[in-house]
Parts: sequence; C-alpha cells; structure tokens
Amino acid sequence: MAVFTIVCAGYYLLSVSKTDGHYIYLIDDAYIHLAMAKNFALHEVWGVTKYKFSSTSSSPFFTYILSLLIKVFGNTDRFSLYVNIAFSFGTVYFLSRYFSGIFSNAKYIVISVLFTLFFSVLHLQVLSGMEHVFHVFLFVLNIYCLSTIKNKFSLAGFYLSLLLMGLVRFESMFYFVTLAFVFALMEKWKETFLVLITGFIPIVLFCWFNFQQDGHLFPNSVIVKGTKLSFNSNFPHQLKAIFLDNFLLNVSFYKVGFFPIVLSAIFIIRDLKGKNFQDIIRDNFLLIVISLLMIFHSMFADLKGMFRYEAYILTGFSMALIPKLKGLFENFRSYVKKEKLIAGIVLINIFLLIYKFAFAHKMLENGGKNIYEQQIQSAKFLHTYYNESKVVANDIGAITYFTEIQLLDTAGLGSLETIVFNENKRVPDAEFQNFLTRYTSNNRYDIAVIYDAWLHNNIPGNWKKAAELKINNPVTVARDKVSIYAVDQKNLEKLKENIRNFRWNRNIEVTVVK
Repeated sequence: MAVFTIVCAGYYLLSVSKTDGHYIYLIDDAYIHLAMAKNFALHEVWGVTKYKFSSTSSSPFFTYILSLLIKVFGNTDRFSLYVNIAFSFGTVYFLSRYFSGIFSNAKYIVISVLFTLFFSVLHLQVLSGMEHVFHVFLFVLNIYCLSTIKNKFSLAGFYLSLLLMGLVRFESMFYFVTLAFVFALMEKWKETFLVLITGFIPIVLFCWFNFQQDGHLFPNSVIVKGTKLSFNSNFPHQLKAIFLDNFLLNVSFYKVGFFPIVLSAIFIIRDLKGKNFQDIIRDNFLLIVISLLMIFHSMFADLKGMFRYEAYILTGFSMALIPKLKGLFENFRSYVKKEKLIAGIVLINIFLLIYKFAFAHKMLENGGKNIYEQQIQSAKFLHTYYNESKVVANDIGAITYFTEIQLLDTAGLGSLETIVFNENKRVPDAEFQNFLTRYTSNNRYDIAVIYDAWLHNNIPGNWKKAAELKINNPVTVARDKVSIYAVDQKNLEKLKENIRNFRWNRNIEVTVVK
C-alpha cells in the first residue's frame, strides 16, 4: 500500500503545483457528479442544475454518497477524492486477503497486489475523482467473497456487492449476465437466478424512477454513449458497429483485453484433457466469466477514456490469471524454460502495464492543468458575469458545479431536449442546428460556451462569436479551443467587454473577435 500511496501522493503534488495550489480533477466529468450531489443535497433536485431534473450522473449511488457528505459536512469538491482514497484502501485490503489465499510468501502477495493496481491503472482512477475506484472495490469484494463463498459472511458480501454494483456502473449488467450464464452451465440454477435478481432489481427500480421523471429508462450518458440495437433498416449497420467497429477492429480491445483473453484461453484449452464439462467450468470459472465479460463490454460499452471503463475487468483478469501463474512466481526460471508461450504472453501484458502507466503519467502530469485552464476558468467567468443566466454549453461539469446557471447541454448529458439529437452516437446535423436556432431564441438564452468542432460547423446563424479561448498541450480536454458566443446579439458588445475585463489564467490565449 505504501508504494501505491506514494505514487498517488506524488502525482497529487505535481498536479497542485500547476493549478495555483488547488487540486483539480483530470476530467470535467468528475464535476458532473459533484454538481448533481450539490443540487440534491442543497435543493433536493436530482439534476446537474437546481432548476430541474436531469439524469446526468452515470453512477447514481456514487453521486448519492457525495450528496450525503455535502449534506452533513458542507459543500467541497474534495469529497470525490476522499471517497476514492477510502475505497482504494478497501481494494488493497481485499486484494491482499485474496492473494494471501494463493501465496504463503508475503513478497508474492505484494507483487500480485501491485501488479493488479497498476495493471488496472487504479492510481489514475483515484485521482480522477470518478466512480471507477468504487466499482473496482465492489468487483474485488465480489470475487473475494466468491472465492470463499462457503463462509456465511462471504455469501452476504457476494450478494451485497452485486446489489450495489449496478448502481455504481451500469456496465455491471454484463457481469451479472455472464456470471449467471456460467452458473447455468454448471447447472447451479439457484445461484443463476439469485445473481440475476440481486443484480438487476436495483437497476430496474432506478430505471422505473428515471422513466417517471423524463421518459427514459437509463441515465442520459448511457443513452447518448451506449450502443443501441434496434430491429429496423439500420440493423445491419448496428451489427457491423457492434462486432467489427467496437470489437474485432477496435484497437483499444487489443491494447486492453486481447492478450489476457488469449492467456485465459490457453489455460482453459489445456484443461480439456481428462475432465468432464462440469469440472472444466468449475476449475476455470473466473477465467471464463472475465473473458466473456471483456468481450461483451467491448461490443456494447466503451473502451476509451483513461482505461476507466474497463478498470474493473483488468482487475478481474489479474485476480483470475495470477493464481494460474503461481509457478511463475515460485519457480521463475524453470517455469519460463518450460512455458515459453505463456511467459511470452505474460511479458506482453507487462509491456501493456508499462504502456498504460506511461499513458497515465501523461494524463496525471497535465490533466488537472488542462481542466483548470479551460473548464475552471470558464466556470469562474460565468460565475462572475452570468451566474444565473441561461447558458448553452457542451462540457458541463465545472460550469454547473461552480455556478447556478440555467443550462442547455448540446451534448445531451444535461438536457432532455437535446438527447434525441445525440442518442446512439448521432452526429450533429442541420436539423440540430435548426433546433438550436429556434430553441435558444424562443427561450432567450444569453451566451454559449462550446467546442465548435462538437457541432460539426452547425452553429446557429443567430449566434455571434465574441471570443476564442485557447490552451496549449491539451491532454484530457476534447479540444484546445473553446468559443464564446452571444446568443442574444444585443448583448454581444457587453459580452466582449466582460471577456476583456476578466482576469483569465496567464496560460490562456484569449482572442476577442473584432
């Protein structure tokens, strides 16, 4: 734990040194959770603004925990970090307990825990302020309890972690289905139905609540970013997207899941000789579950974005594969000589760990700086001049957490009105442009703070650009340039004056349109 803590603390101090002494999360999404938690705690509104319901959080239970902390202790953006630190300690504890059941030598336990933490890039997840550390914790707890299921406390922990997991990340549904499927292969029907019921009941209840509010079953992010399968004329294209674009032709899949699956397949194939079907499933239970989970996640979810969406699967692979590689730890030289193929694939996974660590270093070195210079500065500007104004935006975390603006989110995460133009990864078009033109005019919006590229040049004609804000070395932001528009043209000159008068961070290149 000391090594992991030192790494996290070092990157924390590095980030703070570049953001004027304030710790800033690496991605704007962290502030979406905080904005919703603030509004729920202080205004009893489940929304990214205090004015109306919006199912913006992709992790309802994580957001709820933050709201409880804000309700009890007051509003601070540090709570996301504190919660992640707590769950990272819990993750290390249960990983240590799990690997203690595999190895008797403390050195091998420490190596296994550290490999698992860094293979899943957990230090990056801790400092990101997102829900993924909580998700990994529940996943580790679930697998640990599954390995000691005969204990009544482990049985309770197994089902409790399943109960909570779906409300922390909706991708957990893939795990519930996969776990139940493999139990069914073993003809364990009681466990099959209990897993499905325990995992899905909280999700069904949330979906029912969500549907009552806005007519959609899932949070906006799931609708907008998820893969939708509908049986219409577009069905062949959807199949191509699922099986080719998301899976077989997805470079990220080969960076993340391909080689662990290959290694798992080798162990399973070797185990075919001299065993019946039930024994093969039982002896390779976790390998089969995690491998299938990786495939389903690739096809229907996301494999990009700081390795955060797949962190729980990478953790699962470590917990499934390391026990199979016990001989590599205890008799390294003889094992390598005997198992050259396995040793080679293990080496590839170590290279992938190094690659992910280098990628994380880049994110941690300048991620907070990017958000501080772009989203935080935009939020400060809005707080100073437009704190309760009607604002159009498409990166909405910091600007809603640090202000009380009335929001129209062009990306669909914070506004029900724009979901139809974004769902199933739809690209902005002329129809969306026409909608924005009418809607922002009829509802008297004041300004827009957007990435031009996100609208694919479909900027409403009645918006007038006032300025562009440019930062250097973008790492965790979508674009290096943010544009500020006067939606109400009568306010254009006043907007330009406010931009000139505001004290922008010295690293921002501000260009006021003449």
